[in-house]
Amino acid sequence: MDTKLILKLNQRIIEKAKENASNKKMSLSRIVEAYLQSLTTKNDSSEFEISPFVKSIVTGTEIRVELDYKRKYSDHLIEKYK
Repeated sequence: MDTKLILKLNQRIIEKAKENASNKKMSLSRIVEAYLQSLTTKNDSSEFEISPFVKSIVTGTEIRVELDYKRKYSDHLIEKYK
C-alpha cells in the first residue's frame, strides 16, 4: 500500500531532482522510494544505481557546480559499449 510522505527540502535541490528524474523517465517519488529501500535492505542489488546527485540530497553534501553530469554519463556509456 502506498502512503503519502511530505518532505521539506531546499527548493533548488527539488528542482534539480525533478529534472534528474525526468531525464531518467522516472518519478521523483520512485527515485526516493528506491533510495530508501536501498538503505533499509541488506541486499545491495537494486533496480538501478543511485546517482551522486540523489545521494547528496540525503547526505546534504554539496555537488560541485562545475561537474558536467551529462558528459560524465556520456563518457561512461562510450567506455561501457566499446
